[in-house]
Amino acid sequence: MRYIDPDLNYCPQCDEEYREDFNTCASCHISLITGTERLALEEAEKNKLAARSMDISPDDELTNIKKGTLNEMKQLQAVLGAASIPSLLAGEESNCGTSCGGNMYLQIKNSDGNDAMEVLAEEFEKTTSLSSHDLSNAHAVFDTGVSKSKCPACGCRFSTSSSTCPDCGLCF
Repeated sequence: MRYIDPDLNYCPQCDEEYREDFNTCASCHISLITGTERLALEEAEKNKLAARSMDISPDDELTNIKKGTLNEMKQLQAVLGAASIPSLLAGEESNCGTSCGGNMYLQIKNSDGNDAMEVLAEEFEKTTSLSSHDLSNAHAVFDTGVSKSKCPACGCRFSTSSSTCPDCGLCF
């Protein structure tokens, strides 16, 4: 955790630090918050995590959020545990609940759903290195019904008569 200076401004999205005379993030184009506000947000988050129970009772409603091998689910369970989000692993009815085959379900409390998905999305970006890539064109779709389309990899606009992006070589 880095030092937060109450006299500086911070971007709530990308976490960049700015002098107090800056009001907007140069990268994200959103309003900055003061260091004091940032410290208050971090304190509130810390209190929220401290108040969260890591126990799962039989009365808790659980949701399956991921399905995969035992090793994959144990790794994600550790990621959630580090964020103070309790979880369980449950086997499919067709397996014995161990690593003998079949898949496991990662289960969380319904009330932890939003926090868990945010933590897992951050982990996915970190482990796939997506956080260091420009994803501004990821929403683009190659639509053959229009005359020009935008490449989802690089953002280049080109004729849909071509099945390859002329800029980056992505094939469609």
